[in-house]
Amino acid sequence: MRPFPFTAVVGMPDLRLGLVLSAISPAIGGVLVRGEKGTAKSTMVRALAGLLPEVDVVERCRFSCDPAAPDPDCPDAPHDGSAVRRPARLVELPVGAAEDRVIGSLNLERALTEGVTDFQPGLLAAAHRGLLYVDEVNLLHDHLVDTLLDAAAMGRATVEREGVSVSHAARFVLIGTMNPEEGELRPQLLDRFGLTVEVAASRDPEQRAEVIRRRLAYEADPDSFAARYADDDAQLAAEIAAAQKLLPSVALTDEALRRIAEVCAAFEVDGMRADIVTARTAVAHAAWSGRTEVSTEDIRVAARLALPHRRRRNPFDAPGIDEEQLEQALRDAEPPEDPGPPDDDGPGSGSEAPADTPQGQQPGAGGEPGGGGSEQQSVGAGKPYRARMFSVAGIGEGAHGKRSRAVTDAGRTIGVRPPGTREGRPHLVATVRAAAPHQRSRGRDGAGLVLRPGDLRFALREGREGNLVLFCVDASGSMGAKSRMREVKAAVLSLLLDAYQRRDKVGLVTFRAGTAELALPPTISVEAAAARLEALPTGGRTPLAEGLLEAARVLRVEAVRDPRRRPLLVVVTDGRATSGADAVARSQQAAEMLAGAGIASVVMDCETGRMRLGLAAELAARLGGEHVPLGEVAADTLATEVRRRAA
Repeated sequence: MRPFPFTAVVGMPDLRLGLVLSAISPAIGGVLVRGEKGTAKSTMVRALAGLLPEVDVVERCRFSCDPAAPDPDCPDAPHDGSAVRRPARLVELPVGAAEDRVIGSLNLERALTEGVTDFQPGLLAAAHRGLLYVDEVNLLHDHLVDTLLDAAAMGRATVEREGVSVSHAARFVLIGTMNPEEGELRPQLLDRFGLTVEVAASRDPEQRAEVIRRRLAYEADPDSFAARYADDDAQLAAEIAAAQKLLPSVALTDEALRRIAEVCAAFEVDGMRADIVTARTAVAHAAWSGRTEVSTEDIRVAARLALPHRRRRNPFDAPGIDEEQLEQALRDAEPPEDPGPPDDDGPGSGSEAPADTPQGQQPGAGGEPGGGGSEQQSVGAGKPYRARMFSVAGIGEGAHGKRSRAVTDAGRTIGVRPPGTREGRPHLVATVRAAAPHQRSRGRDGAGLVLRPGDLRFALREGREGNLVLFCVDASGSMGAKSRMREVKAAVLSLLLDAYQRRDKVGLVTFRAGTAELALPPTISVEAAAARLEALPTGGRTPLAEGLLEAARVLRVEAVRDPRRRPLLVVVTDGRATSGADAVARSQQAAEMLAGAGIASVVMDCETGRMRLGLAAELAARLGGEHVPLGEVAADTLATEVRRRAA
């Protein structure tokens, strides 16, 4: 089926512009497209490939070398100079792709038997001088995202295996799409994308109807539908090619550079990548507009695309940019005008919009928590901090993360997998040892080893996995004191931040007023958990048993859905059980049931005051878990340091 025409996509001007600018100047660093499901993100990205100019490549070169400037380090070199022309490629990277599939692999059998370096190119080589598209990039393992972004930034991919190193050119436009509801990228990775575009479905009924009309027409007859927009796509492709030719001639003056630097400084972005990307984007936009010098409008457009995702101060901040702040920064960056008549202040002097006006118009905004809400919902979280790291004992086999020990395909080598296992990376020494005793019987009479498939051994590697961190939070009346609940929420928020950084799944169970509920099913979106925590109401008796039983139910269901991901239960309570005549006995039974199921747990003790009952410590003992007073959740507390040294 022919791809959907690029010019037939309705709306989304920012996405259209971001993709076009990245196609004009791949040095920008690609585009991250964020948006809810069903917004045609993938449709527009796939359609972009048809607009790119065809490329000349060396014939029979697996790495798409340019005949005019072939890569001297290309594994397929030397080239004979023959060339062919082909369309630019769109290479899609599956979320579950292995590292060798992405960056390529070395044929260990040929290396040992024939003494040659036989490199099998991966997806990075296939995407050279084209597009590399990653759908749901936020679900991709972090080490693969790092590899992609490094290659996109450096323009080369390097594979090192068992003492052999191979490098090849890998210049491509990296495009990722993601649904923020399914989890965010880490800020470090988010910053590596050149541009970010937010997309959302239109709320205009007429536009929505047009989307449906075009989609149904395309599905009914893709060829005739594409033919209707062929001229528009061809015109757009010609404009992109013209902008690419004009790009080297665009002048980025010192004055324009100063404006870019002042705008980036005004938004307090970290590092210098924002300035560089903004400059490259402004140059590309000038070329797209047919200009040979960067203007203020080019800087404005570039800042809107390059800065929003770089303003996040912590992982729970939503990306975005304040248009008024951008305009003010651009005005402040304007060079001073020549002195004129004393009364001629000129436009944009700042007298039209006093800086303190918005503050007086926003009563309650950013003020004390709970403005306009009920008392039960008024307690916000305190400031988060760096939390202690809690882990699950033993060695698991879950998804890549940074919490508990696990057998993974990345990490340090701790041994050799059993013979017959063909998972992970080959283990050179173990393979040689397995084959060496049989060389005489196999008739070896020359260089290299005589290998059999059964000789291959693969490395057993230990890394870290992500876990399911299920929070079971007491929201009863005993937790309702404002100062106490604020401290509790700050601790849980700190643990959520820690879970975000360690790539865990999180869930939230709350119990109060005689019942327990699953406030947030297990998800990788810790932002959703933080939002539910912020709005958590308090009050009523303490149904501790119901909370533990609901947590057990959630963990049983999740074990079926994701059996390799090990859980960590974090119970946040003072240990009281006051709901029902047999509340204490039932809570003890529920705790012992969880312990019998082997669930790793941590009890965050929220009891305060001089007279303490120690009920949370008793609960931790029955759960077989760790007891942590609320004041010791922070990573740098004195008690934590003493405990660490004693261990």
